[in-house]
Amino acid sequence: MGRRREQNEDALLVDPESGLFVVADGMGGHAGGGTASSIAVETIQESVRAAREAAPAAFAAIAPQDASHFPTVLRGAVEAASREIYRTALEDPSLAGMGTTVTSVLVVGRTAFMAHVGDSRCYLLRAGRIFHISEDHSLVNEQLKAGAITEEEARSSRFRNIITRSVGFEEGVLVDVVGVEVEPGDVLVLCSDGLSNLVADPEILEIASGAHLAEAPEKLVALANERGGDDNITVIVVRVDGVGKS
Repeated sequence: MGRRREQNEDALLVDPESGLFVVADGMGGHAGGGTASSIAVETIQESVRAAREAAPAAFAAIAPQDASHFPTVLRGAVEAASREIYRTALEDPSLAGMGTTVTSVLVVGRTAFMAHVGDSRCYLLRAGRIFHISEDHSLVNEQLKAGAITEEEARSSRFRNIITRSVGFEEGVLVDVVGVEVEPGDVLVLCSDGLSNLVADPEILEIASGAHLAEAPEKLVALANERGGDDNITVIVVRVDGVGKS
């Protein structure tokens, strides 16, 4: 919850059996935000599990990215979440306008597939370097890409919490999907902006790479809280121990 919020509107999912990891940061008031993020993680998990049950051999196979159906599975899961959140809001006027970010990763074989909407983030840590593999769907990022503001101005902008794309605010949603080949020793960090707004990328790299796996999220959350904890803070750290294992 950080240090300034009365309720936690974030939700997360850690499902090692399916290789599925999700962070969702809800918006739309206390009830709406928490409802939207919860629906998102539940629907995505159900959708991926249904795909696994329908084609278990596919989840066990190691196929090239361009021949894989997992991007379609993960995109469809996020799209299903958007429809469910939107439908729920229509049925309950008190939830009108709710939505959520979604950053989800499905690890299958040698590949981590990511489906992403909003300004939660996914990082890849490898060989002492950190790579931001999701793109923030935010007003500040649009301004930054257009050259209208500097990175320093972006970090302190009063518009940094305005996102340009979310799951569930409308029935349909445009989902970014990418696949990244993973190697033993790689670390994936999924987080809400409660972390990334207060903790710099090099600090995330240092803590997530250096701390014991089970301690890394706690250390990252503690650092964000030391700097004010002005938002909910959610962190998942995944280490690839071997091909097909995490």
